[in-house]
Amino acid sequence: MDPVTYIITSIAGTTPWVVGQAFLVATIGFALTVAGALPALLGLKAGDAVMAYGMGFAAGVMISASFTSLLIPAEEVGGISPVIIGFILGALATHAMNEALPHEHLIRGYEGPEKLRRRLRAAWLLAFAIIIHNIPEGAAVGAAVAESLRDGVILAIAIGIQNIPEGLAVALPLVTAGKSLRLAMGLAVLSGAVEPLAAAGAAAIVTVSMALLPYMLSFAAGAMMYVVSHEIIPETHEGGREIRATAGLIIGLISMFALDAYYG
Repeated sequence: MDPVTYIITSIAGTTPWVVGQAFLVATIGFALTVAGALPALLGLKAGDAVMAYGMGFAAGVMISASFTSLLIPAEEVGGISPVIIGFILGALATHAMNEALPHEHLIRGYEGPEKLRRRLRAAWLLAFAIIIHNIPEGAAVGAAVAESLRDGVILAIAIGIQNIPEGLAVALPLVTAGKSLRLAMGLAVLSGAVEPLAAAGAAAIVTVSMALLPYMLSFAAGAMMYVVSHEIIPETHEGGREIRATAGLIIGLISMFALDAYYG
């Protein structure tokens, strides 16, 4: 039995409850976010090239997943109108969260309400940046699980792989600056823990009425595409890292297509 089939069988055998399945599936992303932080905690360094490839890979996975795992199934289930409505609402909701929640990027610097900038440590601002990425990812996994456990697991694995550089992005600046290892690990855990919670929430919304499924699938896609366009690509295309980031994006796209085709 291959690993993906084993995960699907194990989760299906653990609970028949869709919300519980969504939570368990999304712990894959949580675990790999924490795993991504471990090299920094062990004293290993990661240069700009590694981060550029990693974040570009994340963008590629999210773009591919938005179409193959979310928008196409949403259109098949509910038609084009729910897809358009859900997609726009997802992008708008993420924009509102991005504007309201203070956060800081490694390259682009601070974004959010200026009055909160001085009240929060840089460590928390970096963690909030990853949380903004992970909430849509968790919602995407939860919506996908509600439609198909298999598709949800495949999506969670792909998102989990691209969460590794995100976990590193949280922990590395803190360790480099001489901050507490406990703080670095705590923030990596916090940033990853939002994924299972968001997944369970998305699945719970769908269980109220299956008519909401295409809206939730496309909502998650809109949220992820906003993150890719507004956050990840601009961040990775500054500082002369465009070629590495683009290569990572292409690898992420191909990897997601291959994973989906193999288990399709």
